[in-house]
Amino acid sequence: MRYFLYGSLLAALATSAVARDVPSNVQSFLDRVKEGKCTGGKVLKDKLYANYPGQKTFAYCQDDETGVMFLHGEGSKLADMDIDCDGDQSHHGDGRCGTSDDTQSTTAFEYEVKQYSGQNVSDLNANFIPYVVFGNYGDDKGYTTFNPKRFGLKPLSVMAVVCGDKLVYGVWGDTNGDDGPPVVGEASISLATECFGTGITGNNGHDQNDVLYIAFPGSVADTVNKNASWGAKDFATFEKSIEKLGNKLINKLS
Repeated sequence: MRYFLYGSLLAALATSAVARDVPSNVQSFLDRVKEGKCTGGKVLKDKLYANYPGQKTFAYCQDDETGVMFLHGEGSKLADMDIDCDGDQSHHGDGRCGTSDDTQSTTAFEYEVKQYSGQNVSDLNANFIPYVVFGNYGDDKGYTTFNPKRFGLKPLSVMAVVCGDKLVYGVWGDTNGDDGPPVVGEASISLATECFGTGITGNNGHDQNDVLYIAFPGSVADTVNKNASWGAKDFATFEKSIEKLGNKLINKLS
């Protein structure tokens, strides 16, 4: 969860052994959806922010042809990437999450993590597990809410992220709360670091609207739960454990 965007991304990018180029079918999908807001599909929920303060013109979309869900703004704008450090706080990684002033001790799917890990892991750790913040929940009257479960997306299912000219896999691991404006475009610090390098910190994300988040509704995305390395202590180990399913899912975009 987060309130608003902090800072700008430092210029240097980090390299990674697990970074992969964007496949041609994913690039074609990206090019198509950038033609206009929710191109080729429908708006599921509109009037959200990516950058706050800013334009309240971002939306959750669903592609008519493939059924995948994604985030989109006006014209060719996609989403940004703010940083989430929520979840298990027992291992602090390299300390970059320490700058965050909006860290919660749990994620939205703490129960599911315990269930699928056999109680061996208490929650997602943002320093090691690449996860996406997707969906907007809130109790305040008038707050913009969107529940991806209503459209078949399952907690901890695999998501694909196109960022920094690469394709990265993560899981749906948290939701946006009502502790601030209704915003979209956020990921764990481990996923953001893979995308944009070690200049990322708990308060320093990527503010350009050029990140594509793709979610895959349906039961096939749920099969990762018992096979993923939930207790991994580095990004590469976890992402490798979901890579096979991620590769299968992106074939839906062909």
